[in-house]
Amino acid sequence: MSSATPPARPVLLGQNQYGKAENRVVRITRDGRTHHIKDLNVSVALSGDMDEVHYSGSNANVLPTDTTKNTVYAFAKEYGIESAEQFGMHLARHFVTSQEPIHRARIRIEEYAWERIEPAGADSRISGADEIKHSFVRKGQEVRTAQITYDGESWEVLTGLKDLTVLNSTNSEFRGYVKDTYTTLLEAYDRILATEVRACWRHTWTDETERMPNWEKSYDRSRKALLEAFAETYSLSLQQTLYHMGARVIDGCPEVDEIRLSLPNKHHFLVDLEPFGLKNDNEVYFAADRPYGLIEATVLREGAEQRIPVDVTNL
Repeated sequence: MSSATPPARPVLLGQNQYGKAENRVVRITRDGRTHHIKDLNVSVALSGDMDEVHYSGSNANVLPTDTTKNTVYAFAKEYGIESAEQFGMHLARHFVTSQEPIHRARIRIEEYAWERIEPAGADSRISGADEIKHSFVRKGQEVRTAQITYDGESWEVLTGLKDLTVLNSTNSEFRGYVKDTYTTLLEAYDRILATEVRACWRHTWTDETERMPNWEKSYDRSRKALLEAFAETYSLSLQQTLYHMGARVIDGCPEVDEIRLSLPNKHHFLVDLEPFGLKNDNEVYFAADRPYGLIEATVLREGAEQRIPVDVTNL
């Protein structure tokens, strides 16, 4: 019997990318005594002819990640930051067109919103507040997100948000569900519905020869549609609410073809006050941190292709 060692199977390099992650950049625009602020967290990922640096360690095709960091700051000065999407496009185009080995650039951006502090006495009445009195949004918590991908020919722009905490104190039920040996949950005919919205939507725009969306207005319109649908839907399940939220964005934003939503159910359980001789008439709740139900789904325009990854936790 031969004891010769069989030839080794080739080991090949698969998909790869590199870049500088989480570059924090704050850009102040001074318009006389009025200042404007954009606060971003920018991550750059580049891919292309990078086999040799992995196989032999040759850096001949490698643009240092420190250079990508410097580019972020230089572009913040040179181009300003009109929107997260526009800024990401400047960066993606630069890396693909200026570096021959780079074939694809993906720019991920988180934007942190700052609200201007108005003088005392300014009118701060919220439109529609008289009509909707059971819906709340935690101010200043959400993070806007964007992912811009460019391959030298076409664009893919994903916009979204995370950490948008919303709550309906009524107009929500949960009943009629499957029950088995291990079911202990009581049916609810009037419950708190709360969630922390994570959403990612894909724009129809891919070609620079076509008219580009107004990214700021599009974001505001999509966010408004999400909040209005949450507030106005009488919810029989969080799945139903999710679908209505996604459908409202698709119906109201013609520039959006697809939206992916991830909604953890922020459970609120009625506290048993009977041991203290008190009746809890849907007034006192325990806000549970975990575990939580997690509801996720994609909502599409008819005829559109599903392209947003199922797992959007890293978008």
